[in-house]
Amino acid sequence: MRPYTACGGRTRPGVALDLLSRLTVTGVRPRVPLGAEHTLALRLCAGAAVLTVAELAGQLRLPATVVKVLLSDLMEYGAVMAQAPRFPGGGSFAADDQSLLLAVLDGLRRRL
Repeated sequence: MRPYTACGGRTRPGVALDLLSRLTVTGVRPRVPLGAEHTLALRLCAGAAVLTVAELAGQLRLPATVVKVLLSDLMEYGAVMAQAPRFPGGGSFAADDQSLLLAVLDGLRRRL
């Protein structure tokens, strides 16, 4: 029930976000009262130099879709900005790009 209540029952964010979108805080304080999940998400974004949507979802222990809804609220309030993901070489990610997938796998192994 927590994910449902965290995003007010909404299932889609108001802003299109990629799992690898890079999040930064703007310093703007929302003028509306924030829920616990919104506050924690904002605090985690402020505490990291660069944080992705996927990393934030992992830290919040919430489904990525719920985190995208929370972030879309924070973006609407002007408290958070999201930048499109950057890939080596400036190109876009291809599903068969083994070098990037291997780098992700290596990073996951080091964290476990």
